[in-house]
Amino acid sequence: MSQEHIKNTLLAAIANIEKNPAGAKVVFRASTRLDDGMHCVGSVREFPAISIDEPEDLGGTNRGPNPVEIVLVALGTCQEIVYRAYASVMGIQLESVKCNVRGYLDLRGLFGMQEGIRAGYSRVVFETEVVSSASREELSKLAQIVEKNCPVLNTLQEPVEVTGTVTLNGQPMALEASA
Repeated sequence: MSQEHIKNTLLAAIANIEKNPAGAKVVFRASTRLDDGMHCVGSVREFPAISIDEPEDLGGTNRGPNPVEIVLVALGTCQEIVYRAYASVMGIQLESVKCNVRGYLDLRGLFGMQEGIRAGYSRVVFETEVVSSASREELSKLAQIVEKNCPVLNTLQEPVEVTGTVTLNGQPMALEASA
């Protein structure tokens, strides 16, 4: 897909939102199900199922990345996509964008072994490598815009309301206050 096509598509989306601000509110959906063992299957839109599993040393069969690895992939790919989107609109040619992401997790939190240790990541570090013939000034401005507007980065950095329900054998279950 050409940079010009991306630019025109995004500018048309922005124009549509300016005409109809309510159209800016969207809902993304995914559904998942536990398969066998620790293996899960995730579905998004019409795409082939995503295989999610734990490594063998955490009880899985290693048939796919685990959920916390998927979070890292989401951050890296979101960075890359937002770089492409804004570079297209700004007229900046990108030769490549690559993101390496590390997440630091203490398994004692996952296993409930010690109070006060998070079950999730305590820290996530990303390193984005951009190759472009654009000026350092242009690329610096691009990087600042991406850091400000990357949805997954924002989701990880800012508190977000998460609610849920649990149904046991067809009956709703009241959830206690969560962490």
